[in-house]
Amino acid sequence: MNRMICREMTKTTINAKIEEEVSVFLATGESDPLALSFPGRHTRERLRGYERHLREALIDEVRRRERGRRPNHLPPDFDPVAWTKSRVEPMIAGLFRAAERPAVLDLANRSVVFLTRQAAHRSLGEAGFLDKAWMIANIYLHSIGVPTLDGDRSLVVGMSVEKKCYVSLEYFAEKDPFADYVVHEVAHLFHNCKRRTIGLPHSRSRQWLLDIAFAKREPFAYACEFYSRILNQTKSPAQRSGMLAEFADHPKLTDERVEHEEVLDLVKEAVAARNGWKRILAACSNDRSSRGHRV
Repeated sequence: MNRMICREMTKTTINAKIEEEVSVFLATGESDPLALSFPGRHTRERLRGYERHLREALIDEVRRRERGRRPNHLPPDFDPVAWTKSRVEPMIAGLFRAAERPAVLDLANRSVVFLTRQAAHRSLGEAGFLDKAWMIANIYLHSIGVPTLDGDRSLVVGMSVEKKCYVSLEYFAEKDPFADYVVHEVAHLFHNCKRRTIGLPHSRSRQWLLDIAFAKREPFAYACEFYSRILNQTKSPAQRSGMLAEFADHPKLTDERVEHEEVLDLVKEAVAARNGWKRILAACSNDRSSRGHRV
């Protein structure tokens, strides 16, 4: 009898500890990488059970908070593939050879995830890391106007995890004429994805879609984003010059990873060039021989 009581007490203690960790995870996104409190015959079983338990708790909490809410920023008859194509196809056409463009565009279409209710639920289950799933949950909850798990109301409109770009529906309410999160994050795919993974010719010296210098990755993405918006909203060199002047007076970037003046210079060069995309690439490439080349 005493042995049975001890076992029950131990089980109760373990359950209490696990639920305490669930509460911490929901509030902070933090979890035990070793899953020491979770029962299991071996480490792998313990880790899998712990991860599944926390993920299910996260999904349940999101479902509870979203009850009765509906997204209100999605355009009518929204087609995510058509929308992504309209935003990134000019950039892909400017940076890649004609034979490579279909594979790169297909990559972009598969990578961008607009966080509708269905897509958000699916993403919470598929995101490889618990902390990333937690962040996706916050972005989604914020987009439907309910309190986030950590109470933060100043969230970005998306995030990238490996080769996925998760985009809040707040994206469609963006008022900044120079902002486009989709273009920005797809630009990052070009240095994160290897050519062989999408069936493109590759070699030891040509592994990535684009060989962007590490220190230039953020300037490259920002320059592509801003240049795309200028092209999208103008029809002539005169109009592009006028919008460039507006951009020069635009509030400075607050991203500590980039220098605002560097990005501004990249966009200026792009607007003045015959192929602005190639100009941005030349300035940000690891291939120094391409720098200064007239494009």
